[in-house]
Amino acid sequence: MNLAFIGGGMMGEAIIAGAIRNGVADAGGISVCDIVAARRKALSTQYKVKVFDKPGEATDGADIVVLAVKPQEFTGAAKQLAGSLTATQTVMSIMAGVRIATISESLGLESVVRTIPNTPAQIGEGMSVWTATPAVKGAAKDQVKLLLGVLGKEIYVDSEKYVDMATAVSSSGPAYVFLVMEAMIDAAVHIGLRREMATPMVIQTLLGSARYAQESGRHPADLRNQVTSPGGTTTEGLLVLEDAGLRGAFMEAIQAAYDKARELGG
Repeated sequence: MNLAFIGGGMMGEAIIAGAIRNGVADAGGISVCDIVAARRKALSTQYKVKVFDKPGEATDGADIVVLAVKPQEFTGAAKQLAGSLTATQTVMSIMAGVRIATISESLGLESVVRTIPNTPAQIGEGMSVWTATPAVKGAAKDQVKLLLGVLGKEIYVDSEKYVDMATAVSSSGPAYVFLVMEAMIDAAVHIGLRREMATPMVIQTLLGSARYAQESGRHPADLRNQVTSPGGTTTEGLLVLEDAGLRGAFMEAIQAAYDKARELGG
């Protein structure tokens, strides 16, 4: 398939790299528009893709046009894209918060996909949640599914509200996990472990726990109880975390992120 990217940032680059690596698109069939000259040069050098400084020049012949700009930059990009898109093209937005209706109205196009990937997509371990307008049918829908699949797991949802929810959970989620990782490493150093020992210990613990949950298919509470012996060390640690309100803090954090996602969408 032929792809055009409006914005060549981190997530756009992740899709480019994954598409080329997995044979979903050839470098010669990928065009990228970015306003930063250094960024255009870097992408052209690394991936041999075509680069442009004007959005309308990048979209010619593209099957899927990926909107990978910041939400606050969309209005300006849409003005430059006006009139350059055709009814045979599909626009896929990875912008947080921006509604399908806003994208469709701004671009004068009915075939719109809205998705929210996350940063582990850079290594093919991402989570992308997406939805599409009824105008995205058959081959176009299959192309989107294939493209998102190079980033890791993908889930199609039938309502846009779930994309906002995913923004708060799976898109913002890596930051929550990295904060937990950072806190565990610091705590390990505090009790006397050297940082170079604590870091791989914590990372593998988180990685192994996630994989175990995935492979077992069991409820996290069951898995937690496996580790928690009556009167044991884990029980003492969990009591502190519960007393500190960790569970409630996560609920409030995800609610706040969800509210912000809706606010960004107006």
